[in-house]
Amino acid sequence: MRILAISGSLRTRSSNTTLLRAAAVVAPSDASIELYDGLGSLPHFNPDLDHGAPPAVVAQFRADVARSDALMISSPEYAHGVPGTLKNALDWLVGGVEINGKPVALVNASARAAYAQAALKETLTVMGANVFSSTISLDGRKNLDVDAMASDPDISRALRAAIDDLR
Repeated sequence: MRILAISGSLRTRSSNTTLLRAAAVVAPSDASIELYDGLGSLPHFNPDLDHGAPPAVVAQFRADVARSDALMISSPEYAHGVPGTLKNALDWLVGGVEINGKPVALVNASARAAYAQAALKETLTVMGANVFSSTISLDGRKNLDVDAMASDPDISRALRAAIDDLR
């Protein structure tokens, strides 16, 4: 199973991105997790740019999503919402079929991100995705790296459960 992991954060030391990297470490051998790193490169969504051939970076993003069997998204919450860069990426998928019927696991590094989690679930459901949600609370634990997350029994168990949901 090929899983495309998308972090809603552009921060270099994002706990949500680190959580997705840890998921790749704990994934079973029949699941590969690839982290999408082009979120910040996508142009602002504009339907006028989507007639004929879209910008190359958009075409590549769509191809990456289409090629995957499932998605895993982890995102922070800003002002009770989804970060603009992640919403922008999803907007580029609205007119296509790449995400329709695809399983999507929403994992989150903070229990306080409930509004963003709910908004993502709503958006993805409207887009036709089959959404599974899971909060893996890192609240109170700062600066965990990939190895620390992957070796933590609670975090690794929750990540494996999210991967199992996708399968």
